[in-house]
Amino acid sequence: MDGKLVLANGLSFNGKLLGACQPAMGEVVFTTGMTGYWETLTDPSYAGQLITMTYPLQGNYGVNPEKAESDHVWCKGMIVREMCDYPNHFLMQGTLEQFLIEHHITVISEVDTRALVRLLRNYGVMDGIIVPATVSQQDALAMLKGMEHPDYVKQVACSKMHSIKGSGTKVALIDFGTKNNIIRKLQALDCSITIFPPDCTASEVMAVHPDGVLLGNGPGAPEVQVSAISLVRDLAGRVPIVGICLGHQIIALAMGAATYKLPFGHRGGNHPVKDLATGQVRMTSQNHGYAVDLSSIQHTQLEVTHLQLNDNTIEGLRHKTLPIWSIQYHPEGSPGPLDSSSHFGSFIKTFQRKKGR
Repeated sequence: MDGKLVLANGLSFNGKLLGACQPAMGEVVFTTGMTGYWETLTDPSYAGQLITMTYPLQGNYGVNPEKAESDHVWCKGMIVREMCDYPNHFLMQGTLEQFLIEHHITVISEVDTRALVRLLRNYGVMDGIIVPATVSQQDALAMLKGMEHPDYVKQVACSKMHSIKGSGTKVALIDFGTKNNIIRKLQALDCSITIFPPDCTASEVMAVHPDGVLLGNGPGAPEVQVSAISLVRDLAGRVPIVGICLGHQIIALAMGAATYKLPFGHRGGNHPVKDLATGQVRMTSQNHGYAVDLSSIQHTQLEVTHLQLNDNTIEGLRHKTLPIWSIQYHPEGSPGPLDSSSHFGSFIKTFQRKKGR
């Protein structure tokens, strides 16, 4: 079926509808990952978005539910240049298109994704809608005007506390839409994990006597997570705290820094980050649309530990006196490089120092 992507600025891109073949609207973003469409689709941080895949061929190795980053597809739709008709991989359990049909996700293929990404880089990400070609431009734009931007964390995070048994370090994980591979990495270190909803209180967290608190990733603007920001302030000095991605931004806000929306965000597995202490540069996996304002750091007790080399945005912070630190990128990869996976060991060492080990 013929279809088109209509952007909020009035521009449109023609293509072919696949998957659910129904209208889908969301914030149009792009990711530069050359592989990893499966993990990208199941990443809760993409909730509410139409994902443009810059690598031209998608679906060529099928899907494998065992490698999913959640049990759901949270994005609103997918924009690709070409969808593979005959995927092949020894672990595949189905095709990408069939999976998208089953989960009611719309795809538009045969789009000039290079032109679309250049437009988003020049003008910034914007809302868009995928519709059949028979829908008029005027009607598509009218539907876009009614698009809402809810707090997606409430949709993707857990609603009740639950635990994953382990015999090692006791980690309190605050869930804003945590990827499965973060939990897998903690399990590999034999952590005892208690997962809390984003609106939990400090007394609830401290009641399980954690060795440390980990704030995970999630979608949307960090400043709307008012209860989580208050939680960090209440826990600061009582227990070690570390953060990943949205958790990093929440820690920054709790400590008095500010955040802002990036023009087109950082999404993909090829983002260079420099460790300012060692000078080491790692290629990192990233997925965020907001960053911490560098100029706001000087008025806090935070110091910058890592920088993004493409645009010099903050990628890591550490408190000057308290056991609190965070990183903007994803040490668990999925998709993307595992150059920074050693951070999970550093998390545990931070937590264990609290116990005097």
